[in-house]
Amino acid sequence: MSKHQLDYLDELEAEAIYILREVAGQFERPALLFSGGKDSITLVRLAEKAFRPGKFPFPLVHIDTGHNFVETIEYRDAMVKRLGEKLIIGHVQDSIDQGKVVEQKGEKKKKKKKKKKKKKKKKKKKK
Repeated sequence: MSKHQLDYLDELEAEAIYILREVAGQFERPALLFSGGKDSITLVRLAEKAFRPGKFPFPLVHIDTGHNFVETIEYRDAMVKRLGEKLIIGHVQDSIDQGKVVEQKGEKKKKKKKKKKKKKKKKKKKK
């Protein structure tokens, strides 16, 4: 890799760190969404560079879809423990169970339901 490319990456990193600090300074309750994937891990690393040796001025938030690899959850938990940061976990299934969100059905099922409703309406009109 040439010196020019490294300088550009350093610029991008500096800009990302600046943005994280600006968000922390300008908003009341920022949070960093954290899935445990490569992009989230990169953002956490940038947050470390922006705020260490202090604590992050925001929690990490993970929305658990229930479709995660066990290794991802294990890595997430180990990383948060190592960092000593706050992690908030929201579970999609809990929101479904509480009626806060509706589980989406596949497109084929939706189309079948619409057809059934139309047939019922037609039958009612004929009667």
